Amino acid sequence: MTRRGLLLFAAMCVIWGIPYLFIRIAVGELTPATLVFLRTLVAALVLLPIAARLGAVRPVLVRWRPLLVFAVIEIAIPWFALSSAEQRISSSLTGLLTSAVPLVGVAVAPLFGNREGIRRMNLAGLLVGLAGVAAIVGLDVRATGWLPLAEMAVVAVCYAVGPAILSRFLSGLPSVGVIAAALGVCAAGYAPVAVVQWPRTIPSTGVFASVGVLALICTALAFLVFFALIAEIGPVRATVITYINPAVAAVAGVLVLHEMFTAGMGIGFVLVLIGSTLATRRARAASPPEPATPKVTVR
Repeated sequence: MTRRGLLLFAAMCVIWGIPYLFIRIAVGELTPATLVFLRTLVAALVLLPIAARLGAVRPVLVRWRPLLVFAVIEIAIPWFALSSAEQRISSSLTGLLTSAVPLVGVAVAPLFGNREGIRRMNLAGLLVGLAGVAAIVGLDVRATGWLPLAEMAVVAVCYAVGPAILSRFLSGLPSVGVIAAALGVCAAGYAPVAVVQWPRTIPSTGVFASVGVLALICTALAFLVFFALIAEIGPVRATVITYINPAVAAVAGVLVLHEMFTAGMGIGFVLVLIGSTLATRRARAASPPEPATPKVTVR
């Protein structure tokens, strides 16, 4: 990997590892719907002009039906569920739980035309990964609560299904156009709710800063850097950041918010990584050359 590739890779590991920290800060004073609205609005205002200048918007609008489904599954639902969950559980825990997304992706792949099936090695990986998720959560579920865990399960399913929709129904379209249009759709959808739930008092500086980081760095800048990373090292190698982002999220939560990090969370994360590797190994080995359209998971 070139020096440029290493720098882009390191940047993405951090940029998509810190959203959980800033979401946790923002939902202290904003409702989940308001936060999603502000994040998608600001990011869309940045990316849409860039996409329009590149001629990447019109081709995307032709396929508005799958675009709408993608926007709802990949952004609207999981970002709301993630923000809601972080009102009750730590950013470290939410970040580590998203490491289960590759496991869910293997499980739902047959629903989207994958005919390879789940082999013994894949099944073993799923079981190891599930054990890891259980270790991350801990045995005392009552201490965490069922609702945020259910919301994180929704996040994992959406983050697994969204890229599959992108790959099957929106392949061949310019990625920046897809993301920019999807963000715009979500901002428009959340606008009425955000107006009703708009805070009565001016949020703190920390909340303003968190929204700015989430929208400008973790969303708008993130995708521009991610596309540059794909051009530099290819889409398959670029997705390795998926396995590093949760660790960055955990470290950020512990260092900045002084959140608790247990041995079970550490062991569970390692088990999830091993399980994800086993669950996806055969599928990757049998896959064709790197596709032109990467499977993007919006963080």
